[in-house]
Amino acid sequence: MSQQKSKKTLINWDLVSVNPNDKNWDWKDLFYFWGVNIQSIIGFSLIASLYFIYDLNSFVVLLRSSLGFNGAKIFGLLRCITGIFMFGVQTYFLSKAIVYLIRIGIFSFNPEILNKEIFLMFFLGLNIIDWFSLLITIIAQGFLFSAGMIFNRKIIKFSAITVYLGMILFFFSTLLIDVKSSSYAFINSLNYLNFFDKNNIAPLITVTGTMFTFFSIVIMNFGDFSRYVKNEKELKKGNLSLLLNLFIFSFFTLFIVTGADAFLKQDPDNLNRILTNPTDIIGKLNNLLVTILVLIFIIIASASTNLIANFIPSQYSLINFIPSSFSLKSSSITIIILAFGISIFWLTYFSQIGALSYLDTIGAFFGPLAGIMISDFYFIKKENLVNKDIYSLEKDGAYYYSSGWHIKGAYSLILGFIFSASTIWNSNLMFLQSYSWIIGAFIASLVYYLLAKD
Repeated sequence: MSQQKSKKTLINWDLVSVNPNDKNWDWKDLFYFWGVNIQSIIGFSLIASLYFIYDLNSFVVLLRSSLGFNGAKIFGLLRCITGIFMFGVQTYFLSKAIVYLIRIGIFSFNPEILNKEIFLMFFLGLNIIDWFSLLITIIAQGFLFSAGMIFNRKIIKFSAITVYLGMILFFFSTLLIDVKSSSYAFINSLNYLNFFDKNNIAPLITVTGTMFTFFSIVIMNFGDFSRYVKNEKELKKGNLSLLLNLFIFSFFTLFIVTGADAFLKQDPDNLNRILTNPTDIIGKLNNLLVTILVLIFIIIASASTNLIANFIPSQYSLINFIPSSFSLKSSSITIIILAFGISIFWLTYFSQIGALSYLDTIGAFFGPLAGIMISDFYFIKKENLVNKDIYSLEKDGAYYYSSGWHIKGAYSLILGFIFSASTIWNSNLMFLQSYSWIIGAFIASLVYYLLAKD
């Protein structure tokens, strides 16, 4: 039965198949993919924080095996909600980087222009430059990201290469300020004895747990990209490139942070603060050209991260929710409209009500979801899935369960969520918040295995 003739179907060709001609990704494409994920400001700050101590299908389709098709719809929608919200928030901050570039340009031309009344009028907390930047940002992302995976591959490649060039520029800018002090500070930061200092163990574990959570969310949606890889050999080589990316990015990040810190501490006003955010560092270096270039690189890195971590996962989650109605194009339009609304009201409303805390609560489902999927796929199903039943609404299908709900999976998920969310809302357990993803994944996977095994 064709998708067009049936209003009730789990089949959507954007989820089911990939054109064989499009399965042309090799290990270098995955190198760029992992590079983009690491090259975010979050990745920079997480890695920099260490200085304090010196062929799977898409996620929501695979979820049908462990939660049933209705369970996958509802809980997969949580990923969509989170992705769209974060896409809107990221768009707001991305537009602010463009605002800085515009203001720098205007100020360089004539500083008095910025004092004109039109630039001092605000609506919803945004002035005319803010609105212009926000519109440009959302329109550009919508146009570029909805062009399809062939074009997205080019975006990912361009971003990874460009940002690494930016890191090299940032590296030499830091090095040449004071070659001796910056090199000496970097070498001292590599002292392995610092990792075994009892005062540094807790911060090390915290940063490690946060990085694990950060990358685990990306890995959950890895199937959206790995399905375009040529073969298993290229997939394995590409995944090993994650380690290479970590090494390269960590080297540049730590050198920039330690070198800049050594230079900035020559000023007494900077003695009490270590800067781990690139925008803070370039602000202190007081070099207009470097500031402009780094802002451009930050815009490119942030946009590509928005594509991989928020936009594409939201597309597939939305299509999975109503397979018969959504396509990649219509889901893209929906995401752009909703995200634009979020970005508009971020400053005046969402940030004021602590929306990210509620989003963290929704995110507490992701650890348990991943734990159940891993337990189901590797230990219960033994890596064997009945592909036709993944897309079947028939009652005799392997994954129909109880009217599309796998009760054991849902129970395990909720139990894992309770433990994961408790680290967010229970003040006595907040010290475990960096490990909420791991805790939820472990509890849910263990309970699911005990309930679902023969």
